[in-house]
Amino acid sequence: MKTLKVLSALLTYPTDDLVSAAAELKAVLAREALLRPKQLAAVAALIDDIAGRDLFDAQERYIMLFDRTRSLSLHLFEHVHGESRDRGQAMVDLIKVYEDGGYSPTTAELPDFLPLFLEYAATRPPAEAIELIGQPGHVLAAMKERLAKRGSPYEAVFAALVALAKAKLDEAALAALRAEPDPEPDDLEALDAAWEDEEVTFGPGAATAACGVDSLTSKLRQARRPAPGLEPTPGAGPRTVVTTSPANRV
Repeated sequence: MKTLKVLSALLTYPTDDLVSAAAELKAVLAREALLRPKQLAAVAALIDDIAGRDLFDAQERYIMLFDRTRSLSLHLFEHVHGESRDRGQAMVDLIKVYEDGGYSPTTAELPDFLPLFLEYAATRPPAEAIELIGQPGHVLAAMKERLAKRGSPYEAVFAALVALAKAKLDEAALAALRAEPDPEPDDLEALDAAWEDEEVTFGPGAATAACGVDSLTSKLRQARRPAPGLEPTPGAGPRTVVTTSPANRV
């Protein structure tokens, strides 16, 4: 599903390579024809928006949205309630999912980084890929709503993912995400509150019982922030480069 590779590329930090690939990205989407006309038009509009604006402006917008706004974090584990001492193990488990699928990430990003996850899904057979992106469907739906509230063209990527997944959303999980704070990146007081560490609970039942379960959904519920020392550098997501080499093309 090359469409997933395109959507992954659009969620990476904007670069000259991404801008240069704009026409090819749109051609891939049109050729594969997995998106409905309305979704295709919205994603194409995002591609044109990124390619048509000043690169530094595009990069600043990306950082403000996805690096400085916790509710829009592209790290899937960020969107799970509570803290877990099993977070590091969940990261290891997700890496193993990639390795078992024959996928070796070439980036230093954390395994729950959404563009990386989509890159992996794009390597799987279509039915498996659709099932994979459906597992964190409630997270994708919540982010779609938050981006729509901001009038961001990036909403198109999440709308496309939710539509492709065709999954029945976990309404309870989605409601919980909707209830979480969603401050703007320039609201420093709200941001401080959103990033405040939660109380760590010890004793029986403190650890996440689902740790080690093969379902990706369970792994998405075992962590919220990167493990200490593994925090990503703002704006330093994997650079998805589209070249003219047949082996590397989207």
